[in-house]
Amino acid sequence: MFVYLMLKRCVKPEITMLWTRKEADKIIFKGHILDIPNRTVIHGEMHVKNGIISNIIPLEGIADDAPYYLPGFIDAHVHIESSMMVPAEFARIAVEHGTTGVITDPHEIGNVLGVEGIDFMIRSSKLVKFNFLFGAPSCVPSCGTDIETSGAILDSEVIEKLMAREDIGYLAEMMNYPGVLNGDEEVMKKIQSALKNGKRVDGHAPGLTGEERKRYAAAGISSDHECSDTEEGRECIEAGMMLQIREGSAAKNFEALIPLLPEYPDNIMLCTDDCHPSDLIRGHINLLVRRALLKGYDIWDILTAACVNPIRHYGLDWGLMRVGDPATFISISDLSPYFRVRKTYVRGVKVFSQNSYFKSIESQRKSIESQLSMLNDYPNRFEAQPLTEEDIQLDVQAGDTVHVIVASDGSLLTGNQEIHVTGNPFLDAQHNWGEVQKIVVYNRYKEGAKPVVGLIRGFGLKDGALAATVAHDCHNIVAIGSDDRQLLRALNRVIRMKGGEVAIAGEEMVSLPLPVAGLISPMNGHEIAFRSHELRDVVERAGCPLHAPFITMAFMCLPVIPSLKITDRGLFDSETFHFIEK
Repeated sequence: MFVYLMLKRCVKPEITMLWTRKEADKIIFKGHILDIPNRTVIHGEMHVKNGIISNIIPLEGIADDAPYYLPGFIDAHVHIESSMMVPAEFARIAVEHGTTGVITDPHEIGNVLGVEGIDFMIRSSKLVKFNFLFGAPSCVPSCGTDIETSGAILDSEVIEKLMAREDIGYLAEMMNYPGVLNGDEEVMKKIQSALKNGKRVDGHAPGLTGEERKRYAAAGISSDHECSDTEEGRECIEAGMMLQIREGSAAKNFEALIPLLPEYPDNIMLCTDDCHPSDLIRGHINLLVRRALLKGYDIWDILTAACVNPIRHYGLDWGLMRVGDPATFISISDLSPYFRVRKTYVRGVKVFSQNSYFKSIESQRKSIESQLSMLNDYPNRFEAQPLTEEDIQLDVQAGDTVHVIVASDGSLLTGNQEIHVTGNPFLDAQHNWGEVQKIVVYNRYKEGAKPVVGLIRGFGLKDGALAATVAHDCHNIVAIGSDDRQLLRALNRVIRMKGGEVAIAGEEMVSLPLPVAGLISPMNGHEIAFRSHELRDVVERAGCPLHAPFITMAFMCLPVIPSLKITDRGLFDSETFHFIEK
């Protein structure tokens, strides 16, 4: 409340001319109207009637400081669950930054709840004026059920039913690229079910080049957000795919890939992939547009990637500010890199205005809360029971060789440190065991399951722990602690909440409940961001040097990323694709 009052005191309403007026049954917007496909600016009026652009009239004498109108920004690939917000709340925050639509893959909640989770996301999205294109998650679980346990399985029969639905717009990222290249029957059935319904198939093929990239694209996959360098991005485009330049909370490829924009302005889209709450409240696709402008790239190329290409690629009727289009657009201050979003409209309805910001967010928030309550109980799948110290013991004897996961800041890759335990304290001391801590993964979907205990280096906890049910991709419980007592405190707090995040430093404990599938909170987005900051601060006080400890921990469970990971089935070497027995 204190922060809210201070911000309210600091924000002064901007005094401008009346650029918008109502006339009979239409609304008239006066200013500089950007026709991005034709790369021109029309100085004049735009008429909106019943949510549709009915006319655009060029006029003389439009002042230089009049608003600039353009189609809203679109995030071409995002997992909304990464924001820990329900879709309606995500949209409420996103429109503040000029985003009017997202291409979204409910992969995370799909791993927990299957179709039930996807349906929850779609129902929530209908509570607000915003454009969502939901995909059907193609790889649930991401690996075989013999490697990790998910809460659901979406096989080709389920995918076929999803692809026939009007509210499912595409087949989401096909991560199983070996299956595509090898012509795996189950994988190819999923792809064909999308293509026969006239829907796009998104890709996910990091490092795939040459003939393999061409074969992957030839299978019907038409985009990829996993390219990380210029050459890989160029190969992606030359193979006939759209390149989604990703700049998210975890993976950041904007700097490496944006140089391709002048060469391929019609083949590039912008996306975040994972956008965590503390990042979303600061900005969204607008920040990437600004960065590209600051680097001197052509404004029409930038806006084509940010506003136009997703609409064209997915065949969407979201509007490009032509007569007859839905009146979905934004008003910005100018065309400099320092532009500000003044207003956002979706289908003719004003969903954000900087001059009535606090009134707007309060009324929208109350509306979302009241409508969310009508969705009844939040869906979840949680059978895990509290643990004891005996459950998390790790038996290491003299003569054993142990494998330690080596985590590093800012990277999803891990090392695999092999240590031969001699039993001689002088020889064993060289491995600096004080930096090695326990990591626990606990199956939350099956009552009576036994936790898997491993060792990890890099978190540096002195007196504390962290635990969460955000653990890619199956979202079992994961925890890391300085000792068994703190580890158990964190684990059992998450279990009692039936999902969420917990941080401990000494006797201090902070938690963020995530009652929707153990991934999402129904709270205000700014409150979620504040809690996330609190969690990170507590982990830092416990001695952890990592910039994003919860994100790093979440990816310790993803077995498809090299090299050593841990799932609810055991310690997994992703390079040999086998479990390590000891």
